[in-house]
Amino acid sequence: MVRKTKEEAEQTRKHLIEAARTVFHECGVSRSTLEKIAKAAGVTRGAVYWHFKDKAELFFAMREDVFAPMVERTDAYLLSDQFSNPLDAIEASIKEFFRVLEDCSVVREVFEIMISRCEYVDEFAAVQEEVGRPAQTFLAKIERIYQQAADRRTLRLGLDPLATAKDTWAFTSGLLHLLLGCQKGSDLPSRVPEMISAHMAMRRA
Repeated sequence: MVRKTKEEAEQTRKHLIEAARTVFHECGVSRSTLEKIAKAAGVTRGAVYWHFKDKAELFFAMREDVFAPMVERTDAYLLSDQFSNPLDAIEASIKEFFRVLEDCSVVREVFEIMISRCEYVDEFAAVQEEVGRPAQTFLAKIERIYQQAADRRTLRLGLDPLATAKDTWAFTSGLLHLLLGCQKGSDLPSRVPEMISAHMAMRRA
């Protein structure tokens, strides 16, 4: 009985995260209420508070539900020892990120929510720094990989690892925004791999 109750609670939490994603995407975060999310999940508002103390905590749970497996997939390339050239690891990791974004509608929805459907004001003003933390973590990781490339002399002479990492971070962020805003039928998604390859080619020795 205890095990069944635990499984039911976990299932309810999962439904709430899925409902929150749907409501946030349709209504925008600021206009989404816990009542709307509870209704979409088919539970009471009390059930929402049983799992999450407020809307911000539910927002982070929704983000983590997508980010954790995404980071695991991209890090499998970025931190892999299968590449003799560290720049190949960065290129493969970024391509994997955009491949997942293109193939998984849930991932795309979460990024759309974070970038264009969330106003970081009122109760969300204090969480903006935390929302940007994954980007800072990504920057720190690729700086380390660029430093490895510099040490192995596969990074173009004269390039500073930190400045180069910031450039790649800005490129990746800009490409993400372009993709989320592009019209259906655009050829941009199909050109992403070659754009990433071109970006990395300018950094190779």
